[in-house]
Amino acid sequence: MLMGKFHPAISPAHQRFIENQQIFFVSTAPLSADGHINLSPKGLDCFRVLSSSKVAYMDLVSSGNETSAHTLENGRITMMFCSFKGAPNILRLYGKGTTVLRGSKEWDELAPQFTIHPSTRQIISAEIDLVQTSCGYGVPLYNYVGERDIHFEWAEKKGPEGLKEYVASKNLVSLDGLPTSIALQND
Repeated sequence: MLMGKFHPAISPAHQRFIENQQIFFVSTAPLSADGHINLSPKGLDCFRVLSSSKVAYMDLVSSGNETSAHTLENGRITMMFCSFKGAPNILRLYGKGTTVLRGSKEWDELAPQFTIHPSTRQIISAEIDLVQTSCGYGVPLYNYVGERDIHFEWAEKKGPEGLKEYVASKNLVSLDGLPTSIALQND
């Protein structure tokens, strides 16, 4: 049995902390010791706690798709939230992630939880098996100013066909050559 700052599930207090953060970080890695670890910041109110053991976030088109490739290969995923205002705290969620694509039954279940944009690429869902909290005493204080509009302006300029072309050229394989779920859907 885990003691101390480790918890087997997301508690209501953990959920409240998560919901009050404007940014979180997602980390995944391939099985290969030579592979590259991926760590990505996420914002835009895209994260949802679905139960004490399940979370999901809406993922937008971007320059890579490492999370999809890594979770397809091995499922491992860690998400970290840290307090940049108020009381210091760091919360990590450890679990097994999957990529949820448009047209699937799980997409139909999860998509209503989010504001789906034209540039929404996928939803990443994760079954959480361990929650860790730590002090966060070394995390500096920052003031939240707001979200950036740059992604949405970029996506609007690309248009639907431009976004499809971008995904086809940048999001089908990882940095280490692993296929993403999108690549497998297109086969």
